[in-house]
Amino acid sequence: MAKTQVLNLKGEKVKDITLKDSVWNTEVKESLMRDAIVVSQASMRQGTASTKTRSEVSGGGRKPYKQKGTGNARQGSTRAVQWPGGGIAHGPKPRKYDLKQNRKERRLALASALTSKLKDKEVVVVDSLKLDTAKTKDFNAMLKNLKLDGKVLVVFNEGNENLFLASSNMRNVAVMEASEINVLDLVACKYLLIDESSVKKIEEVLN
Repeated sequence: MAKTQVLNLKGEKVKDITLKDSVWNTEVKESLMRDAIVVSQASMRQGTASTKTRSEVSGGGRKPYKQKGTGNARQGSTRAVQWPGGGIAHGPKPRKYDLKQNRKERRLALASALTSKLKDKEVVVVDSLKLDTAKTKDFNAMLKNLKLDGKVLVVFNEGNENLFLASSNMRNVAVMEASEINVLDLVACKYLLIDESSVKKIEEVLN
């Protein structure tokens, strides 16, 4: 069974907890992790890019010059794709980029990402993430106490407005609820800072 220590916000050890192997000590499936990342990135694409074809560009109703006798190539409209101001050939049109990954694969991908983080010693579990103030100074002090230097993903279980407010202007910190945790954000951050209740909730969902 995988084990890790639980710290308080001062960086002091409180106790040890046992983690479920099916979530924190499973086989790392990099192919599923990659698929999960691609799905997340695709869902963020707006798909609103649009160009006009020759039938949608205004003008060009009259033939620019006669069919024969000019020495030029024959042309039927000044709005054909080879003319300045003409339509665009095979240009983008509004579309959905959404991809799908079945639930079992999503769970295995997330478990793989969590296992990889734990093996690399990049998971820090604390007893609680409740902050008394919404000051960024206090939030930075907490990160310093926990020796977290780099981009940090903070995952909590219960609502804590102070946590959002204190980290809102920090570029190297991402904060989310346990129900929103995903492979893309896990891979994008160096450290995972998570409270004990979130660990149990994630294990309930993925087990």
